[in-house]
Amino acid sequence: MQKITSEQLRQLREDYQAEQLNLSGVPENPMVLFDHWMAEALLAGLPEPNAMTLATCGQDGWPSARVVLLKGVDEKGFQFFTNYESDKGRELEANPKAALTFVWLELQRQVRIRGKVEKLPAHLSTAYFQSRPRASQLGAWASPQSRVIPDRSILDDNLRAMESRFQNENPLPCPPHWGGFLVVPDQIEFWQGRSSRLHDRIKFTCLPDKSWQIQRLAP
Repeated sequence: MQKITSEQLRQLREDYQAEQLNLSGVPENPMVLFDHWMAEALLAGLPEPNAMTLATCGQDGWPSARVVLLKGVDEKGFQFFTNYESDKGRELEANPKAALTFVWLELQRQVRIRGKVEKLPAHLSTAYFQSRPRASQLGAWASPQSRVIPDRSILDDNLRAMESRFQNENPLPCPPHWGGFLVVPDQIEFWQGRSSRLHDRIKFTCLPDKSWQIQRLAP
């Protein structure tokens, strides 16, 4: 196996020159700009442009991050779905605040989001759950997400048990331990790569009257 050296990593560089981001050109509402950037990522054919890093922090103070998929966005915020008994579910229960990061390297762009988190209403979780492929529905019932298991056979056994249990049901009922979260943003930062590492960074901060303060940050 080839070993990568620190010197090789230090020499990795990319000079970004694709676009620029100016204060005069951004809308007053960051959700409008996010929709525009997401649409461009979709049109560019990027692989899973809705993939985002979700960072949480539980009561022990340790941060934790993982990639999840954005499954809805509107004026209220950003939606994703998971097992409520998973690590991220328990951390968000203890500390309902999170950060999200989207990276679209092909477009030389990044979006960072910070906000409070709340559970989506049960009917919305059920509606999305039952729109998923049947195999994904069964998987949600079969997997004790984030729990230690002795080997993969546990998952295979659980899946067979769920197939038998729900053989006459389609769609399946939504598990009581599964559902959606909404990240309600109070800060959104848009990053556009620029030459010489002098990148464009525009930060939106939600004010008490729900309007947005717009500021340029040094890269």
